[in-house]
This record gives sequence, C-alpha cells and structure tokens, in this order.
Amino acid sequence: MPPQKKIAPVKAKKKIQKSLQVSKRSVGVRKKILTKSKKKIISQKIKKSVSVPKKALAKDFQKIKLEKFVGNPIIEPRGDNFWEIKATFNPAALCIDDRIHLLYRAIGGDDVSTLGCAVSDDGVTVIKRSDVLAFEHRSRGSHPLVISPKINYCSGGGTAGGSEDPRLSMIDEENKIYLTYTAFDGWGSVRIALSSITKDDFINQKWRWSDPIFLSPLGEVHKNWVLFPEKINGKFAIIHSISPKILIDYVDDFSEFEDDEKEIKSHYSRFSDTGEWDTWVRGVGPPPIRTRLGWLLFYHAMDTRDPNRYKLGAMILDANDLTKVLYRSRVPVLEPEEWYENTGWKSGVIYSCGAVVKDGELYVYYGGADSVVCVAITNLEYFLNELVKNGTPRLTKRTNVKIKK
Repeated sequence: MPPQKKIAPVKAKKKIQKSLQVSKRSVGVRKKILTKSKKKIISQKIKKSVSVPKKALAKDFQKIKLEKFVGNPIIEPRGDNFWEIKATFNPAALCIDDRIHLLYRAIGGDDVSTLGCAVSDDGVTVIKRSDVLAFEHRSRGSHPLVISPKINYCSGGGTAGGSEDPRLSMIDEENKIYLTYTAFDGWGSVRIALSSITKDDFINQKWRWSDPIFLSPLGEVHKNWVLFPEKINGKFAIIHSISPKILIDYVDDFSEFEDDEKEIKSHYSRFSDTGEWDTWVRGVGPPPIRTRLGWLLFYHAMDTRDPNRYKLGAMILDANDLTKVLYRSRVPVLEPEEWYENTGWKSGVIYSCGAVVKDGELYVYYGGADSVVCVAITNLEYFLNELVKNGTPRLTKRTNVKIKK
C-alpha cells in the first residue's frame, strides 16, 4: 500500500498559514485562471512539441509540474540510532541498475554531522536503510582539519562539525563514485572536501572510502561545489560558483590536492542581476544531469522580497560551453509550502543535493527544514519543454501518485 499522508502539527499549520498568505492568494488566482479551456490550450501546445499518446494528453498539465510526493517525508530521524537521532536531510542520490541510492546527512546526539544510506526501487519507498554510518569525515593522517583562526559560519542543525550536504557523481570510465561535501570542524574551518569509493563497494555498502582531500582554501567559507558526472575533454570538471558568473575548474588528477599542495580559487557574489525571483543566489544543488538540451542544473536561491525562504531554481547549460546558460526558470520550481518544510531546525528551507532520472521520470531529493528527507517528481521531457517555452516549470504537491510495482 502507498504510504499514508502525514498530518501536520497544529502549530506548524498555523505558522505556515501565516507565512504563506501571499503564496496562497497567488495559488487561488492561478486556480481561477486554469479553466477547462485553458487546460485544453496548454495540452494542445504540448502535443505539438512533444509526441505523447492520446490517453496521456488529459494529464499533460499535471505532468509538467515537479510534484511533491504525498508520502513526504520519506526519511526521518530514528531514535534507536544515536548518530541520526536529531535530523536526517539533504540527501545525495544515484540511480544504479534501476535502483536509487541515497546518501543523506544525519545529525546525532553529539551534534556531529555524518552520512547515512538508504535504498529505493521505486524512488519513493525506502526498502533498505543502513543501521551503520556510510561516511564520516576524517582528516588525512596527522594533519588537523583546522590550523586557522575561527571564522563566522552558520550550519544547519549541528554545531560540532563533520560532513555536511553530500553530492555524488558516478564516473563510469573510472568505475568510481566521487563524493563532494562540506567539511566543517565546529566553528573553525569550512572547506569543500572530496572522497571516492569503487562502484562495487558502494553498491554492496562496503564503506571503504578514500582519505578525503580538500579542494577549497583554508580560512574561507565555500559550499555547493559539485563534480560533473562525466569527464569533459578527458578532465574532471568542478563547478564551484554560479554567481555572478559560472566558474568551472578542470582537474587531471585529484592527487594534485593531497597534502594541500593545490587548491581551487573561487569567487562568489550572492546578488543576482536576473531581475526575477532569484535575487539572492546561494549555489548549485545536485550535480548536473545531461539532457537532450544540455546540462540540467538545479540551484538554491532566495528572493529578497520574500526573505528567509530557500527555493529551488533550474537552468540549462550549453553542452559545448558549460559557462553559457541557455534557459533559466523565471519562477522557483520548488518552494517551501508544506508543514514538513516549515517545521524543524530551519523553517522555510528546501535544499536539494541529489536528483536522478529513472524510467523517464525526474526525481529531485531534498531536505525539508533541515530535518527530513523529501522527494518531488515529474516527467523529464515535459519539465524540459516547459522550461524552454515559458521558463515556468513547477514542482508542486503530488496527491495521486501511483507507485510502479
């Protein structure tokens, strides 16, 4: 049986109703506009640009949207595991042999951030969840993580450091899976770290990770660096900033970063000049996904007119020039509107670190309120089509999900 819809706490409902009055008014207006004739026009437009069976046309409008799974959250903290007793959120994701693997950030009773693992066959139902840690940050040899003065950094939930906000990239030609994450030592240093594991060890949950290396410099705060899931012109490609422009570094061999012999210099400005909703850009979400149009890239941003709410946007990067944006969403594709996105360590937060494509469906995994793991789903082709035509693909709430057996 599909999971039952979870009921929001009364306090959470009141809090959401108060903070989302503007959003609800706009939703009400949209419902009035979307009459039967309007839906028919939209369906006809999609029919011309995308070849789909006639039976599917009646559902075209719903399929365009990236919809939140009705059974969210799909992973929550567990009281019987000390290392994930407080929060489980911000999962990385990989689809291997038609099975989805999630590596999620967990905060335990000691306030240390580590990574746990869960597996799903249908993308929404967890069939296996490890009782042991999948990954925990450790320094290389005797070298301490921090040798610099304390710096100002606010971490979601945990205050004792560890490994935060993982991203996974599988490089087939290397037969390896690479993990990038934020290594945080508890108010002393924040650096982007990288580790790797063989594909077979990852699938079999034999957690023999390589010693981590640091990609970013000491004494600086960097987050949201991701590795492209394939080599570009024979080199690893790391996208480390998208504001004010897209910055990518290319690496021949990661051994160059051992013992801090090399580092990537990055520049970030939070303010955007798009003139749209994303006036404060935070950074990249999941690693890019190759599509027929180019690389699909999700990113985190905020609107200064709607402060303190993390939202998700989407763009398409040119496959031949990774710094060129071909298309960009004119509205957020996902917003914190549900109780599980507004009740937790940080209210009003949607933060995605993993997205996969399975059987033509796009699954976007994200943390809700820095506390739980959630997923939103849409048909990839319809999502791309709407992004190109109108720049308004949306990830809303899915209330009639049918889980494939």
